[in-house]
Amino acid sequence: MTLLRGVDGCRAGWLCVETRQGEEQVQVRLCRSAAELFEGAEPAVTAIDMPIGLGENGPRPCDQAARRFLRQRGSSVFPAPVRAVLAATTYAQACELSLAAQGRKLSKQSYFLLPKIRELDGLLRADPLLAAAVMEAHPEVCFARWNGDTPMLHAKKTAAGRTERLALVEGRFPDIASSVRARFLKREVADDDILDALATLHTASRLADGAAVAFGDADSRDSAGLPMRIWG
Repeated sequence: MTLLRGVDGCRAGWLCVETRQGEEQVQVRLCRSAAELFEGAEPAVTAIDMPIGLGENGPRPCDQAARRFLRQRGSSVFPAPVRAVLAATTYAQACELSLAAQGRKLSKQSYFLLPKIRELDGLLRADPLLAAAVMEAHPEVCFARWNGDTPMLHAKKTAAGRTERLALVEGRFPDIASSVRARFLKREVADDDILDALATLHTASRLADGAAVAFGDADSRDSAGLPMRIWG
């Protein structure tokens, strides 16, 4: 049976949840790097919450499409950095490179994700087979698709937001969120990281079934040949 993998970035690295198509049992790993995430791991249909495919001089159409779909939750889809920014070693340099490429500076949120984006980008560019199996997902898109194409009513870090997302998760992966919570410290893995990882796992299942939907141009690829699409 097909192995499914959902991945979300967290403070300690990457939270990875895996199951097989048609099964309920979920395996959990906390990986310190993207290399550890994939090295020696069984091939899997993977949905990961991290930008894949980076534009050269402006916003990605997939980000814009995802924001429109999410309506009130659209601000949760932050603009992915342009490829030139991956060369930056400081925030000031990142802003300078972003400003030169697309006329605006880089947000602090995007800057803090650069190490993860850079590492994942390098792995996918070096391994076409891995790149073919790893798809970009956004948890809020995943949850909205899971919820009958209806975006969540509340922000994920609020009590109400956690409750509505947990209701979806429990319906498909009962007791898994609490089991994962008991394994890791909150300073390593936040509560919303757990729910987000399980949301991407659900999207991996949809990908394997052929039921997932791509936001963005189906033929859109960046200068490195990586697709610029967000799946849900």
